[in-house]
Amino acid sequence: MSWSTASRPDGLEQPVVGTSGATDSPEPAFPPVPHPEPARTTDDPAVMREAWRVLSVVGLASMFSGMSNSALNVALPAVAREYDASATASSWILLSFMLTQTLLMVSFGRLADLFGRRSMYLTGLAVFTVGNLLAGFAPDAWWLVACRVLQAAGAAMLLTNSAALVTGAFPRHRLGQGMGIYLASFSVAQLVGPTMGGFLAEHVGVQWLFWSNVPVGIGCLIWGIVALPPVPRSGERLALDVPGNLLAFLGLGCGLVALSQVTSLGWSHPVVVGGLIAFAVILPAFLLVEGRVRDPLMDTRLFEDRSFAWGLSASFLNAIGNFGVVLLVSLYLQAVGGEDALSAGWKVLPLAVSALVFSAASGFFQRWIEAHTLTVLGNAATAAGLAVLLLSGSEVNDVAVLVALVLVGAGSGLFMPSNTQVLLATMPSERLGIANGMRLMLQNTGAVLGTAVILTVLTTPLPIELRRYVFAGTISEVSDAGVGDLVTGYRWTAITLLLVCIGAMACSLGARRAGQRLARQD
Repeated sequence: MSWSTASRPDGLEQPVVGTSGATDSPEPAFPPVPHPEPARTTDDPAVMREAWRVLSVVGLASMFSGMSNSALNVALPAVAREYDASATASSWILLSFMLTQTLLMVSFGRLADLFGRRSMYLTGLAVFTVGNLLAGFAPDAWWLVACRVLQAAGAAMLLTNSAALVTGAFPRHRLGQGMGIYLASFSVAQLVGPTMGGFLAEHVGVQWLFWSNVPVGIGCLIWGIVALPPVPRSGERLALDVPGNLLAFLGLGCGLVALSQVTSLGWSHPVVVGGLIAFAVILPAFLLVEGRVRDPLMDTRLFEDRSFAWGLSASFLNAIGNFGVVLLVSLYLQAVGGEDALSAGWKVLPLAVSALVFSAASGFFQRWIEAHTLTVLGNAATAAGLAVLLLSGSEVNDVAVLVALVLVGAGSGLFMPSNTQVLLATMPSERLGIANGMRLMLQNTGAVLGTAVILTVLTTPLPIELRRYVFAGTISEVSDAGVGDLVTGYRWTAITLLLVCIGAMACSLGARRAGQRLARQD
């Protein structure tokens, strides 16, 4: 299995894994991989013993945190029923986690240099575990949303430090092996999470979606205290873009609040209109501030590189069109098809498998097909999968769903590694960190917006009083006309995502042309 890497603005590297809509987690932080050294015939037993101990902590924690998030995508209807959640509250059970984690990752990566990676990682384990414990006791949906914010803060601490700990523990000549096992933990999470979430929701209880993580979290924390060695602090100046982070939070938060309230209030309500206006005003203010601060969250000068600008736009649009497909299909299977959460979990599994296979094969394909072309093909495959969903008709067709999910997964697996490679290939080494930080931020922002768009467009054709039953998966028990409206919403959503993917494909073609012009000039 092949993996590609790229730098983060805080000095960490990032693995480019063909993740899919099966997860709402961003990519794990991956520190710099040094140039290979000559192979050694022997290893220091003490060093390797410590390395495997570190990997056992990080791998298990990464797996259980990833499974927790992917499980909830499938189990959302059961959670909405349990807490009698409104349409808005149901949306924010997912969006609150994604928004918080997206905005905290870069800042926590930099704060780790001040407080130490080991300390922040253990704190993240504790916070994530406590968040799960409290979530199981949440008395209503909005308390659950608050607990999800706490979980997201802990998850951000884990993701920004996990691979750095692995890299610091393994000798250079064994780092590939350690990273391969570490990254495999995320693959396991994406494969097991949806099915596990469906089983727990249907046969144990929705509280155990969260409580099942508590013993594992406590075990990881205790083992981490024992196994993780002290990590020296970098001693570098702490550089946080406070104005940029604040504007990003306010702008994205206003946009998400507006989109989530559409399901309850309609497009013309002052809260919705005001939120969208605030988003439109704050966005240019954010770009203006980022052009002036010393250590920007987003370096706008990089957009002067046409190939980078087109590729970054493709990454943003691909995330919108790709990351919420599992949520869309699982809601449709349960609300229209009458499936339970466990059956829906099994039926969305092909997307994660396909993404994993094609991500691993992307390096092999690049022997004959240039990376720019693979990004176009990846977006085309995703668009083809969405077209299959659109044309599958009002009745749930298991074969059509299977074909569509395989195509979407293949598109994700081809696009993400290839696009990251072409984005960073021409960057000077001193700009790699901020360039990849921008890629990650826009990709994760796209995933959040994509989820919000899906939840909004899907329920728009329904009367406001029926929309909550979509998230509960019980619309077919309440209103036959509502089912027809939901099918219409499903088609509208598929059309919206298809248009976004076509836009991503156009951006990838633009990046390809810009790259070819640059190559001719050289």
